[in-house]
Amino acid sequence: MPRKTILEIAADEQAAMLKELRATRYGYLLALHILLLCAVGRTPSEIASFLFCSRSSIYRIVAAYKRGERWLADAEADSETRRSWPSLKRSLVALIKRTPSAFGWCRVRWSCATLALQLHARPGVRVSRETIRRWLHELGYSWKRARHTARDDDPERAAKLARIRSIIEGLLPTEARFFADELDIHLLAKIGYAWMPKGTQVEVMTPGTNQKNYLAGALNYLTGKMLAVVGERKNRWLFLDLLKVIDHRCLTVKFTRIYVVVDNYRIHTAQAVVAWLAAHPRFELVFLPAYCPRANPVERAFGDVHDKCTRNHKRTRISDLVGDVIWHLKGNGPWCYKLSDIYHTPEVDQALAELVAARKLKAA
Repeated sequence: MPRKTILEIAADEQAAMLKELRATRYGYLLALHILLLCAVGRTPSEIASFLFCSRSSIYRIVAAYKRGERWLADAEADSETRRSWPSLKRSLVALIKRTPSAFGWCRVRWSCATLALQLHARPGVRVSRETIRRWLHELGYSWKRARHTARDDDPERAAKLARIRSIIEGLLPTEARFFADELDIHLLAKIGYAWMPKGTQVEVMTPGTNQKNYLAGALNYLTGKMLAVVGERKNRWLFLDLLKVIDHRCLTVKFTRIYVVVDNYRIHTAQAVVAWLAAHPRFELVFLPAYCPRANPVERAFGDVHDKCTRNHKRTRISDLVGDVIWHLKGNGPWCYKLSDIYHTPEVDQALAELVAARKLKAA
């Protein structure tokens, strides 16, 4: 008759148990257990079977003990470190929020090893870089690439955002609203993350001589459709070609007013552009705050272009790459983006209320 203590545990459940055991036990406890079993005459194979560890670990721990290492002292030190873990985690969060140079390191970003060494400066603290890595994951941190951000310090920022929002919210059926910008298309591929086997790295060949084309795009805020033109130079003529395309697509009988939101790049205020706008009075340029790309929804559509076409690409001719971009803009979409949250901050709400009050006063 089988004994009552014999269990039938599914293989996946056993694997989960082993994973939990190996994640929570500490090296010195395993070492002490191995040494005690060796002292009563158990063989390495028996000990490995009992403790679910490898025989190489047993040989390594026994050799360390014969060299005179003090396991009990290590156990007491590790136990003291474990009791201070909540405090160490708080210190880790405080460290990660400051630059390494503030602590004398010749670095601009923290690594797990550097964080571990910095914590070792505290008396009696001993943690490994893998422990630091596990703590960071537990605290909600992940290792990923940073991104550039603009200054966004225009003194008229709130007023400009309020005006754009007022036009959006009060848009009439006979009015059209476009967000426009320019995109650089380089034959030299933009490098991005991709899945690849461990120990290998995907290679993207450089073109030798980099070639560039430029795309001017206008995103229709209501429909999410993109109008675009491509040129070899990013100048006023490229922007004028875009305005002409918008003029051709938006029939005069249907749209009596067309707003085009642009940034403060100099080609948008060139004399040729001013003259063209004077000859086409239904067009009006509305300018974004300086250094505020988040306020332009077309930037998100351009980010999609990079992800789908220009990142890690294998094209060897600029014409093929430009064709990929044009095909993407025609075949995918629409890009129906909502206004960014920066349009709904308290200061923009206040500026919008003042703008509406001024219009009512003027109308009266």
